Amino acid sequence: MANPAGDAPGQLGLDGVGDPGSTRSPENQENRRGVGAPAAVDSSARDSRGGVTSAERRARAALTRLGEPGDLTLARFVAEHGAEAAYDAIRTSRFPGRRLGDYQSRLAAFDPDRDLETAATVGGRLVCPGDAEWPPSLDVLDVAGTIDGRGGPPLALWVRGRTDLRAVTARSCAFVGARAATEYGLYVAAELASGAADHDVTIVSGGAFGIDAAAHRGALAAGGCTVAVLASGVDVPYPRAHEQLLSWIADAGLVISEVPPGSTPRRPRFLIRNRLIAALTLGTVVVEAALRSGALNTASWADRCHREVMGVPGPVTSVASAGVHRLVRDGGAVLVTDAEEVVEQIGRLGMDLASPKTGVSRSRDGLDPRARQVLEAVPVLRASGVASIARSAGVAADEVLAALGELFLLGFVERQGTGWRLSARERDTRRHQSSGP
Repeated sequence: MANPAGDAPGQLGLDGVGDPGSTRSPENQENRRGVGAPAAVDSSARDSRGGVTSAERRARAALTRLGEPGDLTLARFVAEHGAEAAYDAIRTSRFPGRRLGDYQSRLAAFDPDRDLETAATVGGRLVCPGDAEWPPSLDVLDVAGTIDGRGGPPLALWVRGRTDLRAVTARSCAFVGARAATEYGLYVAAELASGAADHDVTIVSGGAFGIDAAAHRGALAAGGCTVAVLASGVDVPYPRAHEQLLSWIADAGLVISEVPPGSTPRRPRFLIRNRLIAALTLGTVVVEAALRSGALNTASWADRCHREVMGVPGPVTSVASAGVHRLVRDGGAVLVTDAEEVVEQIGRLGMDLASPKTGVSRSRDGLDPRARQVLEAVPVLRASGVASIARSAGVAADEVLAALGELFLLGFVERQGTGWRLSARERDTRRHQSSGP
């Protein structure tokens, strides 16, 4: 096993890290990475990544700078009226509520076109709901609730690297833990991540010191894919000492962020980005977390997102593992000790996620009247936004959002871009009913 604390490729067994195919066949590596995704975005026209117009992409680029990640006020307005309408309402002082001043205070100092150009200079792009590479796994954040008043799906993601975001996260696992990790923790994180990468699992973490870095390095040493989710812009390496590591990650996988290029990290951004780490992946492995560790925040989000939560045991005398031990003792995590156990756990959930439902299936008869009313208003094929469904159902928008969350978890509806439609299972059910005797 290579030294997880080393910084140079030679110390890691990463002599070919700039050419990930050096330790795997080029065919396998390209299939895993979804090679063919553009390195830069032409923001002047609709592109092949999906049905997102250049105007909407520009609006979402703007909104990522005007609002903070997890801003529910902004997210709800966008869900009801669309990103372009939200951006226009802020610029023309028509945005409702008390947050308008906060958003407008940032208007004068930025240009969304410049942000898109800056991203392109580092091999980046803005991925939006509706793009072909937008991960459907993020849809669960619509119904995962909030922590400290923040949550919800991202308005867009800034992505650095050639890898296709949806393809590379379809079979992925998060590794999180202490920044001030012990040698034991660093070794175990690198070993488990390397082993999981050998099973074609993408390793997702936060790019920080300690367990995060060990997991990223373990994946790179195995010639696998890894994704770093940052609290800073994709062009702002943080911590600064990880500039080279993040460059390797962008070459072999992706570096992603909710905040635009040039953004510096802030404490709230570290906590709220944890929901992305949890939702993007099939499961989260916690390696060394004290009782008040931020890694437990990621575990909480993983539980809310109906993902697997796993914990690696440490010495019973180690305060660095006290949070993990409590998590396992309280039934909040499954104990794992090697990569095969990790792969087994996420493989089980991966089969579950192949279906649109993430909860217990239930017939329409078990729905409350309001949920049935909303379900009747959901279109069969062409997705509609919350505002449109609310008008059709004659139900307030906030009640529609709550009902859609329940219907999503029960497998009746699914997200498509920024809208909602019936799930494939429900469409099949209706077809069978209409063609019955």
